[in-house]
Amino acid sequence: MRHPASWLLLSLALLSGAALAQTKTVVPLGGNAFITRPAPAREELVDDTGLHNWSSNRAVASVYFYVKQPGQLDLGLIGALNGATRSTVEVSVEGQRRFALLSSGASTFPVGRFRVSRPGYVKVDLRGVRSDGDYYGDISGLEVGGNAASAGLVFANDPANFYWSRRGPSGHLGFSVPADTEYFYSEVTVPKGHDHIGSYFMANGFNGGYSGIQVNSASERRVLFSVWDSPTGKTTLLKKGADVIAQDFGGEGTGGQSFLRYDWKPGQTYRFITRAHPDGHGSTLYSAWFGLPCANGRRDCPWKFIATWKYDGASTYQKGVYSFIECFNPDLGYLDRRAWYGNQWAVSNAGAWTEMTSARFTVDATASNRQRLDITGGAVAPAFYLRNTGFFSRAETPGTTLVRQRSHQRPNVNLAALPEPSP
Repeated sequence: MRHPASWLLLSLALLSGAALAQTKTVVPLGGNAFITRPAPAREELVDDTGLHNWSSNRAVASVYFYVKQPGQLDLGLIGALNGATRSTVEVSVEGQRRFALLSSGASTFPVGRFRVSRPGYVKVDLRGVRSDGDYYGDISGLEVGGNAASAGLVFANDPANFYWSRRGPSGHLGFSVPADTEYFYSEVTVPKGHDHIGSYFMANGFNGGYSGIQVNSASERRVLFSVWDSPTGKTTLLKKGADVIAQDFGGEGTGGQSFLRYDWKPGQTYRFITRAHPDGHGSTLYSAWFGLPCANGRRDCPWKFIATWKYDGASTYQKGVYSFIECFNPDLGYLDRRAWYGNQWAVSNAGAWTEMTSARFTVDATASNRQRLDITGGAVAPAFYLRNTGFFSRAETPGTTLVRQRSHQRPNVNLAALPEPSP
């Protein structure tokens, strides 16, 4: 016969377990959802308050969150109908489909139970099926419960930074170059299928600026070289290459921006050189060159001069040298991006070449604040890699020092012969 106290403890444990299983977490669509399959007219959108203008049954909105263990998920939709009294929405998780009935007068709509097979990111797809009005509804949140959620979820929960959460996390490779490094050389290769609109694969960064390649639209790609303004002065253009556009920039700081419209291709390797040269009058001259792909075994592959900017207020050689990967389009922050970063060399003001085979992997605030976890880096054979967005579930620990295989062969480039127009 059980002791009464034992029955009491067992009952309390069962009640506690039931309460835990019924605990619901609301994942806001504003920072965690994307239109992953737009309708031809693309009226639907996600903003900081959720999913709106949802009128096409061809559109798919996807919500992402991270679970720490497999198990059951109990889902519900939070929102309101807009111009309708009844709507039906299909909800899919890992091939499992359930249907939610949305009706006027309610704000929470049960969906049903799903099973997730492993820890990591879960993708929940929403598709409108039928409605008696113009829209399927305005959805502000996804209610998540079940034992797969009982260990906690990771998702974007800071409304003030939903814009950055939807852009996704950025990752960096930091290089410790020798003192008096004047030139920095590196190469970047973007694999096919990972060059999505809104991508920036930055090759040569330094304290005060950076240079790399971007995908700006379906019809435009750029080679970019930007230098920030100093705290005490304005960055000014001294000279630029043919077809290069130079202008001031603002928004995330101010400075000088130069770019070349160039239709670079995935799967090809591009070369970059940046120079930091003290001008002898308290300022630094920053210059950048872009190397076209080498074809048919050629070793004298051409270079394009981008620009030289004068940075007032500091006289320095290369410091804070790094590379990074980022997405700058918040509507496309769910697509998988990656690039190979290789053959890094520092060249001193005396002409000594030093190969950089180690890099420190770091992340931005979106990742460090655990708004997004899909950022990683590593080293395979002779190159480092960075990967972000895509909602993949395995990531390298920030602060890790990565080491790549040494190439031993110095790049075949004559720095003194690099193209550079007269001022």
